[in-house]
Formats: sequence, C-alpha cells, structure tokens
Amino acid sequence: MYEGPREGVHRQVFIPKSGNGSAAVYVRTTMSSSAAYNLVRNEVRQQDAALPVYSLKTLEAQLDETLLTDRLIALLSAGFGMLATVLASIGLYGVMAFVVARRKKELGIRLALGAQPGFVIWMVMREVLMLLGIGLAVGIPAAMLLGQYVSSQLYGIKPHDPLIATSTTVLLALVSAAAGLIPAHRASRIDPILALRTE
Repeated sequence: MYEGPREGVHRQVFIPKSGNGSAAVYVRTTMSSSAAYNLVRNEVRQQDAALPVYSLKTLEAQLDETLLTDRLIALLSAGFGMLATVLASIGLYGVMAFVVARRKKELGIRLALGAQPGFVIWMVMREVLMLLGIGLAVGIPAAMLLGQYVSSQLYGIKPHDPLIATSTTVLLALVSAAAGLIPAHRASRIDPILALRTE
C-alpha cells in the first residue's frame, strides 16, 4: 500500500471498487481546480444524484498536508540553528573580550615596545581561529554522523550535501571572524600608558 512520498515511486494496480465503503478517485486535467471540481460534481450527479462527493483537493494540496509536519520540523530546526549560531557568536565575542581584558597589560607592553596594531589583531584572531577550528573539528564529523538520521526524518533532505556543508562552514567562519574582530580591534587600540597602570 502506498503511504506517502517518502517511499518513492512504486508500481500500482487499480482494481474496481465494490461494496458500500468510500472510494478515492484521481482525475488528471489541464483546467483549473475549481472548474475541475464543478465538472466532477456534475458528472457524478448525472450518474447518481444520491452519491456524495466530498474532500475534493488537488494533488499539490494533498502533498502539502502530507508534508506539513516535515516542513514544520524543518522550519523549527532552521530557527533553532540560527538561534544557536547567534548565541555561539555572542559567546565567542564574550570569551574574546574577556581574554583581551585579561591580557590588557601584556598587550600594552607589546605596543609600548613597538608592536604594530596589525600584529596585536593577529594575536587575538589567532585564538579565534583556534576556537573555530576546534568547533569545526567536532561539529563536521557530528553533522556527518547525524545526516542519516535527519534525512530519514525529513522528506527531501540529503544526508550529505556538499553545497550546504560548505556554505554552513563559510557562514560559521564569517560569524566567528566578525565576533572576534571587535575585541581584536579594541586590543590594537589599547593605550600602553593606561594599560601599564592597570593592576
């Protein structure tokens, strides 16, 4: 028995319906759905006026009903994924701001001894890239392992999509770089005199 689009395309056999139960009928047409509904009702009425015709819907509407739960889960997953990305970027920004505050004296000494602001920015961004690398080293294998499970739960989702994986990695790298660049830029503008006075 055909249960839905998840099962793929199967060969089907249609046999005449007999008995007192209801029956589902598929009609292929090139006209609009409202015109097809009226035509079907008129044809059935001509054959048997007592025969009820109900639940008329297009195949597209039936597919939308079938995939409603899948689409809701996909929408919620995307929303939670975006929320997780925002929270991760805020957390990374907080960590790097804390690191810069803790190393303020050291960075001030480096600047006082002639270190270029670009070097200080690179020092901070190197830690951001290290944290990003650790996160990707854990996240990419986990995503590949969970890909099979997600594809079995959501219709039309491939377990391994190179385009999605690449774009997600680039997005995370950009978000991480933006979250780390603000504290790094702030670190490069530290006044060495004020930094040396800080206890």
